[in-house]
Amino acid sequence: MNIIKGVFSVLLVMLTVLILGSCKQEKTISKIEKVNYLEESEEGFQKRMQWFNDAKYGMFIHFGLYSQLGGIYKGNDEGRYAEWIQGNQNIPSEEYIKLLDTWKPENFDADKIVKLAKDAQMKYLVITTKHHEGFCLYDSNYTDFDIASTPMKGRDFVQELADACKKEGIVFGTYYSITDWHEGSQYVEEGKGWGMMKMHEGQKEKYVAYMKNQIKELIENYDTNILWFDGDWVDWWTVEDGNDLYQYIRELKPSIIINNRVSKRKLFKKDFGTPEQFHLDSIVKYNWEACYTMNDSWGFKKKDTLWKSPEEVYGKLKDINGKGGNFLLNVGPDGNGVVPEESAKILLEVGKMIREENSK
Repeated sequence: MNIIKGVFSVLLVMLTVLILGSCKQEKTISKIEKVNYLEESEEGFQKRMQWFNDAKYGMFIHFGLYSQLGGIYKGNDEGRYAEWIQGNQNIPSEEYIKLLDTWKPENFDADKIVKLAKDAQMKYLVITTKHHEGFCLYDSNYTDFDIASTPMKGRDFVQELADACKKEGIVFGTYYSITDWHEGSQYVEEGKGWGMMKMHEGQKEKYVAYMKNQIKELIENYDTNILWFDGDWVDWWTVEDGNDLYQYIRELKPSIIINNRVSKRKLFKKDFGTPEQFHLDSIVKYNWEACYTMNDSWGFKKKDTLWKSPEEVYGKLKDINGKGGNFLLNVGPDGNGVVPEESAKILLEVGKMIREENSK
């Protein structure tokens, strides 16, 4: 009987230890889940941003359904930016969606594009996975308005670029638009432009969930290192929304870098500022990245021949880097998926200038 009591006592002690250990583990997990990434330590922030600050120079790629139009719809070439053609020319969604049937960029070569970036001495790359038009450049589980609904079904350009970047040692990043002209929750207010889309009453929560699901796809399926947001100017998107989305993303991948357009860009200070088509004229205490087009449009535009010279591009790079910023330079592949020849020439010439400077 004493032996039985002894065994029972030992088992009771072991069970108590297991329960206490389990409770302690649950508390530890709970603490990890409750990290407030908006209150990151300066040391942690600088460590996370180190590669970005060292990189200095990256490639921006604007590519989508709009690329096949080249800035022209039914003979009309109005509008500065080709990627805004649906909004600029007020193309109804039921018409625009027909572009799915004719979008066939068979010559898109991720290896060639990433090799071009590397030869240009660029260190990272950001691709538009979903621009304002709402079309996804990858096969998303949450919409049919994506590459899988085009003649290119079976290919995944986001994955191809991610793989090519990994092979060449280029950091891979993804652009994602907050506003969405296709999804259905948003509408054009009478007398207003497409850039200021309104949110239908009662639809915001559902749309934010849609966004989060797609962003989770980009992180979990493609291991993106940068989330580059845009479209934050719409009035239904608030600072609080941005804070929530930032926290959500960092919980999924703590090491990821997110631009200030995840929230209201003028009010949000993490992780880096994003001046567009201009750059700062002095050194500041925060991280920033200036994005520029190589000609006039972000998306491919047939009639846009306003190319910057290699000397002008190199001059911007030197000036931006000298003031502590990064330079994100855009290319817009055409309807066949090919980077325009003039873009490639400029990039390679600038790359040559960088190598010559570094060899001195």
